[in-house]
Order: sequence, then structure tokens, then C-alpha cells
Amino acid sequence: MTGPRYTRLVESLPATVPFVGPETQERVRGRPFKARLGANESVFGPSPKAIEAMARAAREVWMYGDPENHDLRHALAAHHGVGPQNIVVGEGIDGLLGYLVRMLVDPGDPVVTSDGAYPTFNFHVAGFGGVLHKVPYRGDHEDPEALAAKAAETGAKLVYLANPDNPMGSWHGAEAIAAMIEAMPDGTLLALDEAYIDLAPEGTAPRIDPEDPRVIRFRTFSKGYGMAGARVGYAICAAPLATAFNKIRNHFGMSRVSQAGALAALADKDWLEQVKARVEAARNRLGVIARENGLAPLPSATNFVTMDCGADGTFARRVLAELIARDIFVRMPFVAPHDRCIRISCGRDEDLAAFAAALPEALAVARG
Repeated sequence: MTGPRYTRLVESLPATVPFVGPETQERVRGRPFKARLGANESVFGPSPKAIEAMARAAREVWMYGDPENHDLRHALAAHHGVGPQNIVVGEGIDGLLGYLVRMLVDPGDPVVTSDGAYPTFNFHVAGFGGVLHKVPYRGDHEDPEALAAKAAETGAKLVYLANPDNPMGSWHGAEAIAAMIEAMPDGTLLALDEAYIDLAPEGTAPRIDPEDPRVIRFRTFSKGYGMAGARVGYAICAAPLATAFNKIRNHFGMSRVSQAGALAALADKDWLEQVKARVEAARNRLGVIARENGLAPLPSATNFVTMDCGADGTFARRVLAELIARDIFVRMPFVAPHDRCIRISCGRDEDLAAFAAALPEALAVARG
């Protein structure tokens, strides 16, 4: 008897997960974390109106969700001033990125990203046999000019840029993004990941014609709206590209509960404003904690603060390990020189107090 006959591509890939979840770490450790500050979730939670809507929808969960996501697409279209034909809804930005790569990337096709940028995009490219070409950050920012130049050099089908950026928290103004779109070579699509845009300063998001074939922008309910576990993301793009998603997407991928929650969350503008204020307060508090301990907090347009530990990746990894040993779940960038930093999600007062108590001890041990 033999097992399944995998493709050569699948046989060539490692069985990896881009992120090791806190639940996995808790199982290994045998105890829970005191503060969950590593996954950039919104511990402030979703709108109470969204929770009520999801509870009502749970009573009807015997039914599939609407495979056309009709109500949510139309609400998002109205919210953004575009047509519903320009909206694609999917299982978080991660799911939509997977569909996009599947549509555009054949084995051997060139794709451009930044070295150290969001690794799940790279995971999808590898999974469909694309060839990644990486450019370095410019300081703590992704480099739009270098990305566009590399796309022209390689003939890339797809270029990935996150604005604001994860893992550094940095951002570019609307003018820089608009200039990057203008610099896209013919036939190259910019995948603009705006997961954190709801928490960014005014002037970060450019005005983009939804029918511009050079760019697709991604948004999510996971960050500002506090619905990471519901897996609701969406894209704004030209109608022909949105139609192409229907050729390969999982038409029943969105749960009825998630659809109802997203609709209610989108309508509750007051809650989003409250969350933005709490995120700003938490960013400020994290900055104070960092400076009190001799670390340098980087400016952030996200719901996390990246802190420069002032040495190299080896030292930062020791700090990270000591924080985890003290029941504080945090993460750090993967690639040098950014791995000199640790990254702390915004949290409640009690979460930040636990971090503030653990950090001096973690640093003391790491410094020897």
C-alpha cells in the first residue's frame, strides 16, 4: 500500500507555520500567558453591537453564509464610495492573498517583496511555486522606490507592500504610495496591504481609482474592529480582478456569523473611534515603558510598538525568551537588522502593567 502522490512542489516545501501561536506555546509551557501582547489583536474587542449581531446569527448557523457576501459587499462599497463590483470579501487578508497568488503566479514566476515583511505572503508565493525577489528596508521603512525598481528588473507579476508596515509599525504618506503605483511596470500588480490603516494618521491612505488595474488594496476587520477570530477581510480592486476571484475562491468560506458581525461593526463608527483612542493611549504608555528601561520605541501607525533593544538579534531574542518565561507573550521581527527589536501589541492597563513589571527583569537577565 502506498500513500497519496504529492506534487513535486509540495514535496519540496517544508511543513512550516509562519507564526507559532500563543496557544501552541501555552501547551508546550503547560500554563497560560498573563498578557497576550504578541499577535497584534485588539484586546479591546469588537463593537458590542457586533457581538449582539453575531449572537443572533449563531441561532441561524444551521444555514450557510451568503456565498455572494451581498449585504457586506454593498455596505463596504457604500463605506468606501465604490461599486459593489469593486469589493471582494474573504477569509481575512491572508485568505485573499492566497487567492491572489493562486490567480497570478505560475511556478517560476517572479514576485517582489521586502526582506523581513509579512511572512504569510511569502508562504503563499512558495506554495504556488513563485520565485521571491526581496529588497531591503530603507531604515525602518519599506522602500517603495526599490520595490518598483526590482519589479521592473525582474518582470514581477506581483509586488507586496504593507502600509502601515508590520513588523516595524512605520508608514508612508499617501503621496509616496501614489508615486509607487505610478511606477508600477506594465503588467505588474501592487498588492497594498492596509491591515492597520484604521489606526494610522490622516493622510496615510491615498485616493485610488477603484478601477485602476495596477493596484489591489486589502483591508481587514481583525485590527481596529477587533474581530481577528472571525476572519473577515476584503479587497478593493478593479471589477475584472474582483470577478476573477469568483473563479477560484471558496464561495462558502465566510461564515454567517462573521458576515453579520462585520456588518454591525462597520456601522458602529463610535466604537471604532473609542478603540483608536485606546490604541493611541496604549502606544504612548508603551513608549514610556520602553524609555524607562533604556529601549527606543519606534514611531507607530499600528496597534503595536516596536522597541529597539539597542544591540543585535541575539540579545533581542534573549529578551524575548525572558519575557515569555515571565508569562508575557510578545514577538519580534525575523530579519536583521530589525531583529534588534521586540514588538509589543497595544493592551489594556493590566496587560501593560504586567509587561512593565516583567521587562526590567527580562532585560537584566538578558544583559547577564
